[in-house]
Amino acid sequence: METIEKKNKKGTTEYTPTNDTIKTIYERRAIRKYKEIPIERNLIEQIIDSGRMAPSAINKQPWKFYILTNKEDIKSFSKEILKAVIKGVVKTGIKGIVKATKDILHFSHSSDFFNAEDPIFHDAPIVIFITSPKDNEWAALDIGMCSQNIMLAAKSLGIGSCPIGMGKYAEHTKIYPRLRIPESEQVNLAIILGYGDEEPEMKDRVKDNLYFI
Repeated sequence: METIEKKNKKGTTEYTPTNDTIKTIYERRAIRKYKEIPIERNLIEQIIDSGRMAPSAINKQPWKFYILTNKEDIKSFSKEILKAVIKGVVKTGIKGIVKATKDILHFSHSSDFFNAEDPIFHDAPIVIFITSPKDNEWAALDIGMCSQNIMLAAKSLGIGSCPIGMGKYAEHTKIYPRLRIPESEQVNLAIILGYGDEEPEMKDRVKDNLYFI
C-alpha cells in the first residue's frame, strides 16, 4: 500500500495512505469546534444512509435516528444532560463523585466546561441521537459499527463529527419527551456533525497490540 510521509508539529513522521477509503479512516478526527454553517438536508440523509449500510446481528438493523437541528433545542438538551449527569454523580457517593468528575473532565477537553453555552454538543449544528430496542443485547455492537460509518461518511464529505457518549443521558432529562422516542427504545449514543473549525492532530497509536497466532 502506497503512503505519503510527512512530519507533524511534534516532529514525528506520519504515514498517510493514498487509498481513498483508508485515507479517510486515517484523517478522521473528533471535532469539537464548529463553524456556523448549516448542513444541507440531502447531505444529512446521505450520511445516515451510510450508517444504514453497517452490518448488524441477524440483519436486524436495530438503529433509529432522531436528529436535532434547532440551535436552541440543542443548547437546551446540552444543559439538561449536564444537570442529569451531575445529579447522577451526587447519588453515587464520594467514590462515585471522584470517578465521575475525572470522567467528565476527561470528556470535556476544556477548563471552562461547566460554564460553556453548549458543554455537551460543542455548538455543533446537528445532533443525532441513535437508539435501539431495549431488549436487543447485540444492539450496542451494531450501533458502534453504524456510528463509525456515519462519521467516516461525514469526513469524506468534508463534514466534521464527534461521538458523544453523554448523549445517552438525554433519557434522564425533563425535556426527553421532545425527542419523541418510544419507551421501548434506549439512546445508545449521540453524534454531532458540522463543518469543523479546527484541525486536531492525530494522537499516537498503540503499536504493540498485534499478535499473530
